[in-house]
Amino acid sequence: MSQASASPSAIAAVGLRKDYGDRSVLRGVDLSVSWGQTAVLFGPNGAGKTTLLRTLAGLSRPDAGEIQIAGIRMRRSGGRARTLVGFVGHQTLLYNDLTCRENLAFYAKLYGVDRPQTRIDSVLSRLNLTDRADRRVRTLSHGMQKRLSVARAVLHEPAVLLLDEAESGLDADSVASLGELLRDWSDSGRTALLTTHSAEIGQAWADLVFRLERGRLAEETPAHRDTAVTRAAPTSDPEPG
Repeated sequence: MSQASASPSAIAAVGLRKDYGDRSVLRGVDLSVSWGQTAVLFGPNGAGKTTLLRTLAGLSRPDAGEIQIAGIRMRRSGGRARTLVGFVGHQTLLYNDLTCRENLAFYAKLYGVDRPQTRIDSVLSRLNLTDRADRRVRTLSHGMQKRLSVARAVLHEPAVLLLDEAESGLDADSVASLGELLRDWSDSGRTALLTTHSAEIGQAWADLVFRLERGRLAEETPAHRDTAVTRAAPTSDPEPG
């Protein structure tokens, strides 16, 4: 991941603005998250959290401002930047008539994953989905579909993981497993930014805590984590966990 090594920040956004008609959703958002950090974004419903994550993922174009993912400018090289992002949104981005394994095989081909079957088996195991691997997505519970969407997002081992309420619909064991995955993710030098309505989860998982209100961002620092230490960018592609 040589392109990441040259960049001091995994995620950098300056002056982001996003309008829907005459309504301003993002109003000059500045955001920086370093390598190896897990950042949590709080805020009330309608504050713009989902819009911010979708914009950082390259799924929505800002009306103003600049985004860099691993030092790559989204406006100039959006396709390249998007390959470095794994995204879990409110929609799973899964194909209901395909099995879990078939969904992951499709995305592995899309992202050019090396040794795809080995990688697919690994993420299915990590998300406790091995015994559901050959079931069609439409037959799975909401929680299992959410776990599969996380497996899809980490499949290509992206530099940056963006999670929009990924713990929603998960049972306690699955939430704990997601927390472990994120710890391993940051330990490998990768970065995650997630939204949640759970203060307990946010404070437990975060190196940085941000709050978005009325389209403007403020930063808080959780007391239980030492944010003075910034890890280096990943120089290889270790499997999370």
